[in-house]
Amino acid sequence: MTGKIFDFKLVFTQIPDLLKYLPVTMELAIASTVFGMLLGLLIAIIKIKKVKVLDKLATFYVSLVRGTPVLVQLYIAYFGVPMLLKYINQQTGSDLKVAAIPGFVYAVLALGFNQSAFDAEVFRAALLSVDKGQHEAAAAIGMTGWQSLRRIIIPEALSVALPSLGNSFINAIKGTSLAFTCAVVEMTAEGKILSGRNYRYFEVYVSLAIIYWAITILFEKILKFVEKKISVPEQVEQIRPEELESLRNQKSRAYAAKKNHNGLGGELAWQKNRGLS
Repeated sequence: MTGKIFDFKLVFTQIPDLLKYLPVTMELAIASTVFGMLLGLLIAIIKIKKVKVLDKLATFYVSLVRGTPVLVQLYIAYFGVPMLLKYINQQTGSDLKVAAIPGFVYAVLALGFNQSAFDAEVFRAALLSVDKGQHEAAAAIGMTGWQSLRRIIIPEALSVALPSLGNSFINAIKGTSLAFTCAVVEMTAEGKILSGRNYRYFEVYVSLAIIYWAITILFEKILKFVEKKISVPEQVEQIRPEELESLRNQKSRAYAAKKNHNGLGGELAWQKNRGLS
C-alpha cells in the first residue's frame, strides 16, 4: 500500500513549526533594509553631487552589484570576508576573532549591499524629482547644503521613493530565504530540516509559499496605508471668490472689534488714574 502523493493536512500542520523562525527572517530583512537604504542614500547623493573619484567608484559598485546574483554575493560574503580578516591578521599581527562572527552578520552584509545598489537608483531619481526651486529657497534663507538636504530635500524625496522602497523591503523579506548559505536558520532553512525528516519536500515548500505570500500581502496593505497618509493631493480645493471676500470681512471686523476694545480699555484706565471714574 502506497502513501499519499500529496499530504494536504501536513501543509498546514507544519506552518506553526516554520513560523517559529519568522523573527529571524524579519530581523534579517529589517537589518539589511536599513543598511541598504542608508548606503543607497549615500551613493545617490555622491552621484548627484558628482563627487570626484567617489562618483566613478559608486557607478562601478552599482553596476557590479546589480549585475551579479544575490546568491553569489552571499557566498562571497560568507567565504570572502573571513579570508580578508585572516589576511589582515597576518599582515598586521592583529587577533580578529574570525570564527566568532555569526553567519547572521555575513547575511545582513550581503543582502544589505545588494539592496543598496537598487535603492541608490531609487533615491537618485527621487532626489532629482524635487523641484530646483526648493534648493534655491533653502539657500535664500541661509541653509547649508546639508541642512537643505536633511530638512527639505530628503523628506520630499522620501514621499516619492516610498513605493519603490516598500517593494525593495518586500524583496528583502523574500531574499532572506537564501540566508541558509551563510548557515543562518530562518524559515526556509528550517523547512529544509523538516523535509529532511519526513521527505515531504513539496508540502514544506507549499507551506513556505503560503507564509511568504501572507507576509507580502500584509506589508503591501501597510505600505498602501502609509502612502495614502503621506501623499500630497494633486489638486487643492480652490476657495470661491465670494468665500474669500467673506473671510476677509470677518477678519476685518474681528480686527476692528479688538482695536475698539483695546481703545476703550485704555480710556477707562486713564480715567481711573486721574480719579475721574
